[in-house]
Amino acid sequence: MNDLPRVPVLGVARLSPLFAALIRERHELLDRLHETDPAAFAVAAPGIRAVAAGGDSRVDAGLIARLPALQIISVMGVGYDGIDVEAARARGVVVTHTPDVLNDEVADLAIGLMLAAARQLPAADRYVRSGQWEARGPMPLARKMSGSRLGLVGMGRIGQAIAHRAQAFGMSIAYTARSAKPGLPYRFVASVEELAAGSDFLVLITPGGAGTRHLVDAKVLRALGPKGILVNVARGSVVDEAALVDALEQGVLGGAALDVFEDEPRVPARLLALPHVVVAPHIGSATHATRQAMADLAFANLQARLAGQPLLTPVPECA
Repeated sequence: MNDLPRVPVLGVARLSPLFAALIRERHELLDRLHETDPAAFAVAAPGIRAVAAGGDSRVDAGLIARLPALQIISVMGVGYDGIDVEAARARGVVVTHTPDVLNDEVADLAIGLMLAAARQLPAADRYVRSGQWEARGPMPLARKMSGSRLGLVGMGRIGQAIAHRAQAFGMSIAYTARSAKPGLPYRFVASVEELAAGSDFLVLITPGGAGTRHLVDAKVLRALGPKGILVNVARGSVVDEAALVDALEQGVLGGAALDVFEDEPRVPARLLALPHVVVAPHIGSATHATRQAMADLAFANLQARLAGQPLLTPVPECA
C-alpha cells in the first residue's frame, strides 16, 4: 500500500504526533483546516478522502456532508461516541477505531487508581513533601484493597483484563453489562445500583454515548456508600459529575479515582479540592508502546480503505 497516491486527510483534533507523522509521510495532512481556515477548507473539502480523529473527536453529520469524497473516518482510540456513525454509514463512509492494543494499559491504570485511592498515595506523597510527617507524625490509616469486593460496569475485553488482575488481589468480582457473558467465572448483576450496593470498588469501563450518559447517578453513588470508592477509566459522561461532587463533599461516597471527566480538560474546582479524590489527565493508554500501536493501527485502517482492501478494525456498526 506504499504506492498509494497522496491524498488530502483532514485532521479533526489535535492528533497524536505519532499518528500525524505517519499520515504526513504518505499523504497531505490538513490539520484542523475546517477550524483554522474555513475559506481554504471550502476549497480543499471536495478532495478530502479521509478524516483522522482521536477518541474525543467530534465529527457530525454537517461536517460529513461537506466532504463529498470522504471514504473513511479513522479514529485513534477505542471510543468513538463523538462520531456520527449513522450519518457516515448513510454516505457509505466507514468508521474505524483501535481496540485491543490498549487493553493492558487501561487495565493496569485501573488497578493503579484503585490502589492509589485505597492507600491514599497522592495524599501520602503530599504529606511527606509538605513536612507534615515530621511535624505531625503518621498519617491517618488508609484502607485495604486485597480481598475487597470489585464491581465492574462493563465486561468487554478491558473489563475482563481488569478482572484478571483483580483476582491476584483476592478480590471477589461481579459485573453488570447489557447481558451476561457466558463462560466467565464472575457474578452477573442486572443493574448498576444493585452492583454498587454489593461493591467496595466500582470500576467503570463501559462505552460512552447517549446510552450510558449519567449511568452512575446520585442513586448509584448512594448505593456504593460512605466506604465505597468509584473508579472511572471509561468516559466522563458516564458519571453525573455534579452528583459525584455532592456525594463526596457530603460523605455519601468514600472516595473516587478518576481518569476522565465530563468537560475535559476542565475539572471542577470543588472536585480538585477534595483530598480523598485521585485525578489523572485521561492517561489510560498513555505509554509510548501503546500509543505507537494505536497510531499504527489507525493508519493501517486508513490505508486499507484507500486501497480498497479489508479493514482491520471497523467499529461494530460498520463491520
